[in-house]
Amino acid sequence: MKLFSKTTKFGMRGGVMLTALAGLAGLALVPAAAPAQTIAVPTADNPFGLPADITIFGKADPDRRTATAVVNGYVITGTDIDQRVALVTSASEAPIEGEELLRLRVQVLRNLIDETLKVQAAEAAELKVSAAEVEQTYQQLAAQNFGTNPEKMDEYLLSIGSSPSALKRQIEGEAAWENLLRRNIMPFVNVSAEEVNDVLARLEASRGTDEYRLGEIYLSATTENRAAVLSNAQAIMQQLQQGGSFVAYARQFSEATTAVVGGDLGWVRLGQLPPPLATAARQMQAGQLQGPIEIPGGFSILYLINKRQVLMADPSDAILSLKQISIAFPPDVTEAQAEIKVNEFGTFVESLRGCGDVDGAAAQFGAQVISNDQLKVASLPEQLRPLIMNLQIGQTTPLFGGIEDGVRVLMLCGRDDPEDAGAPTFAAVMDQIEQERINKRAQRYLRDLRNDAYIEYN
Repeated sequence: MKLFSKTTKFGMRGGVMLTALAGLAGLALVPAAAPAQTIAVPTADNPFGLPADITIFGKADPDRRTATAVVNGYVITGTDIDQRVALVTSASEAPIEGEELLRLRVQVLRNLIDETLKVQAAEAAELKVSAAEVEQTYQQLAAQNFGTNPEKMDEYLLSIGSSPSALKRQIEGEAAWENLLRRNIMPFVNVSAEEVNDVLARLEASRGTDEYRLGEIYLSATTENRAAVLSNAQAIMQQLQQGGSFVAYARQFSEATTAVVGGDLGWVRLGQLPPPLATAARQMQAGQLQGPIEIPGGFSILYLINKRQVLMADPSDAILSLKQISIAFPPDVTEAQAEIKVNEFGTFVESLRGCGDVDGAAAQFGAQVISNDQLKVASLPEQLRPLIMNLQIGQTTPLFGGIEDGVRVLMLCGRDDPEDAGAPTFAAVMDQIEQERINKRAQRYLRDLRNDAYIEYN
């Protein structure tokens, strides 16, 4: 949509890259007469006692190796990686090639390894996900995307170089992890009534302050791999800024448990976020990205979905009464002719004296009018929302559109603002605190599965 006034447009696309760490090969012998070297002593910040200056022996080129693995006896093939990469790149508007694609394959392999560990752990705990459960979820996704023709899901996946089995494997991994968390994590997470009441009291005290609905892609990092993860996060950010689906890539690559919901953190206040994330969110506008942002334990990329005030009505929930006034152009119209017509249309719109004047005047001018008195602000395109929300009754937006689709304006004829939102329920607050604690324990649980696994790389 093109506005005939200056606007800002934000776009995203996703793609996650992770470079592997180089190995060491060979040792140099030091003559006995050489002066003694200072030995690095292990500390809390340097647990391995690594020296400040090190020499790498041999050429490090890990991304060039064949990216396959055997995880506790389960083989992850090159085809598995190809098909999962196809799922990711299908959401990209621009091709992912060269070194970028190699790094993406490494990250996909890591995800497949984690997925395999989750499936194996669920089977060992007698929590295996049945084929019927996987098929049911697959069919639900097919119906959501292809409506009355869910069988087209198979055709689509094959057309992009993936397969139904690749998506079903991802579904199985997510379901297996959910089963494990439900048995091994959730029963041991407790939240007291006092904690919930304290949160509710603080909410009431902060009434009217801003809260943010954020999406997050979280990548964990340690002292040893910090540089590699940072480089990876920067590559992710670069890809997202080129446009695409934040939700799709958060589902594939975020290491937080919110990955299953596309990285959506829900509505949060700045005080609930780590200070670096709070600082970034405070400066963001809806639709913007920030990152990578270093936080304890790793890096985050944030996407601001929306913003509102605590316990106050959400302006995007307002119900509008609008009239759309539009003109169309014949197929053979020239640019000069269209410009004259647009100028005339602009003059006509300025002459309107309110909603009651629209229908008759538009008929005389030759414009079309469409009315809708039950339109929610949230259902409008993002570019139009701030324009509409700042209008008074009888005022219009700037002209927008083009020669092919026609030029139009929207006139505000009424607005029913939503009532102030009440405090969240006791149960909702308790659930939010529980989810935060489950998320932390789940990350530790997955780390333990990795540490106990036997993984052979080919």
